[in-house]
Amino acid sequence: MLSAFTASLLLVGVSELGDKTFFIAVILATRHSRRLIFAGVLAALATMTVLSVLMGEAVSVLPSVYIHYAEIVLFAGFGVKLLYEASRMPAASCGAEVVLEATEVVEKAEFKSLEEQTPIEIFLEAFVLTFLAEWGDRTQFATIALAAHNNPVGVTIGAILGHTICTAIAVIGGRMLAGRISERTLTGVGGCLFLVFGIVTWLEG
Repeated sequence: MLSAFTASLLLVGVSELGDKTFFIAVILATRHSRRLIFAGVLAALATMTVLSVLMGEAVSVLPSVYIHYAEIVLFAGFGVKLLYEASRMPAASCGAEVVLEATEVVEKAEFKSLEEQTPIEIFLEAFVLTFLAEWGDRTQFATIALAAHNNPVGVTIGAILGHTICTAIAVIGGRMLAGRISERTLTGVGGCLFLVFGIVTWLEG
């Protein structure tokens, strides 16, 4: 359980920091109550984590050899993809494209003025925007892969804790960090971490 907890915590913590859902939380927190945004974003990420773990449990009924090689391909594929993307980013990249994309998502969703939105509408906006942005994300697939081969409780707790830390950083100090986050560095570190998990999975087999 401890290894599953540690693996999911590291993977989620590194993958989520500076991605689109991170900046959605940053932008929403500058416009609305930080507590409401934190609650809405975290609720969406926790829901996504539970669904991903359940998917992983469903996948685990397949022959273990298929799961084993699928995990290796998944982790290695994401690792190589992220390292390739990092190599093509300028050294001073601070995630401008991701910030712009997140801003467009929020602008399209906020059809009411800030004064007209009720607390429940703000919570639901944070929940829905985050859930949709996270669906199909590499973190979701990584969580499914981890849950298929590891203790599901450990994966769930570790992933939710990782999401909690990233969401807290985004809501509390994300605006201050936004211009200082090196997308190239985070992408490279994420790629290396995925490759490490691929190698560990291969060796465990």
